[in-house]
Amino acid sequence: MRVIRPALSRRTILRGLGATMALPFLEAMMPSSAAADVGARPKRLQVFYSPNGMTMPGFQPTATGADFVLPPTLEPLAPHRAQIAVISGLGHPQAAAMGDRPAGHGRSCPAFLTGAHARQTEGPDIRAGVSMDQVFAAHLGDATPLASLELGIDQASLLGSCDINYSCAYTNGISWLTPTVPLPVEANPRAVFERLFGDGDTDEAGRLAQLRRQSSILDFVMEDTRRLSTQLGMADRHKLDEYLDATRAIEKRIQRSAVSPATAQAADLQQPAGIPDDFAEHVKLMIDLQVLAMQADITRVGTFMIGRELSNRTYPEIGVPDSHHMLSHHGNNPDKMASLAKINRYHMEFFAHYLQRMKDTRDGEGSLLDRTLVIRGSAFGDSNEHDFMDLPVVVAGGLVKGGRHVRVEKGTSMSNLMLAGLNALDVPTAKFGDSTGPLRELTDA
Repeated sequence: MRVIRPALSRRTILRGLGATMALPFLEAMMPSSAAADVGARPKRLQVFYSPNGMTMPGFQPTATGADFVLPPTLEPLAPHRAQIAVISGLGHPQAAAMGDRPAGHGRSCPAFLTGAHARQTEGPDIRAGVSMDQVFAAHLGDATPLASLELGIDQASLLGSCDINYSCAYTNGISWLTPTVPLPVEANPRAVFERLFGDGDTDEAGRLAQLRRQSSILDFVMEDTRRLSTQLGMADRHKLDEYLDATRAIEKRIQRSAVSPATAQAADLQQPAGIPDDFAEHVKLMIDLQVLAMQADITRVGTFMIGRELSNRTYPEIGVPDSHHMLSHHGNNPDKMASLAKINRYHMEFFAHYLQRMKDTRDGEGSLLDRTLVIRGSAFGDSNEHDFMDLPVVVAGGLVKGGRHVRVEKGTSMSNLMLAGLNALDVPTAKFGDSTGPLRELTDA
């Protein structure tokens, strides 16, 4: 007679003094009859956003179908070719002026994930639309401790001027909980770690003090970890060990960033403790935190902005000392275009890291990437022209028909892709933003 074991509760946590840890999704959390069913595993959504558009000749493949050649900007994605689809021709009609005063970034950035026309205002009466990630988060309800996680690199206190006639709220983030409530982006890895693993029984100052003393959250939950391990099978114990190792590695990186000497650039920016002064380390740390949050099933929805729209960051580490935003208005100057292309490729390298981290993180017999829809894009295609009708879009993950370049009719609403994505994530909706129907090319051959 077959014995059906009771599943371990998805609400099971590791608890210790001043700390709690959610668990990764384990085989023990599924009924025995469903443990091998890939379709029973949770689906996830991740969005990776780069600001200030693109040098499209370096991004867009010339051939369509499976035989396309990766152009220079996309070359970092070569290891993931089978899991990606490049989609050309998508645009955002709602980013058009429609009688409003000239502006580009202030309308295009809020349209990116909402498919909505932003109200022209510099005041508190902002309005756009509910973003795709928040539609999915609402569909999931309370399935995870956090509905979503919005991460980025730029702190609000570091921001410069915003687009003329448009509030900074339109360019600081891409997630909108409601048409009038944009969600703030968190750029401090220590604050993110505390949000993921802090315990309400200990005040924030106390928890931060624990980290500064080089303590590990794992030290506080060790006894609970040992107890749980005795209830798990070999595969689950291995997965738990991987998760705990990843958590400890991230802790150490956050601790190092808090004590490392600041560079002159970082000192000028007055970065709060916890933000590395090295840009690459900061980006990778935030990406790794986003992946850790998915691995622990703390959330299944995340967005990441490698820079706010209108970012003036410079990149001397790759030989680009000039402002990103200024280079995006290159006037077809070959030298400026070459510098912008370097930034575009640099950002793509981090997206490749994002995909690799998900691919390396186990989820049952597969990986996190196998059950995640990943969207990578910008609010503009040709940045010099503020072209919002031919966007640089890459989709990835196991929910996508990969290994190809698809060209749709130029100006096809990006909302069609997001509608198809929501359907692939099992959200039963027939309309999103200004969609005219789901983009069949997302999942069809």
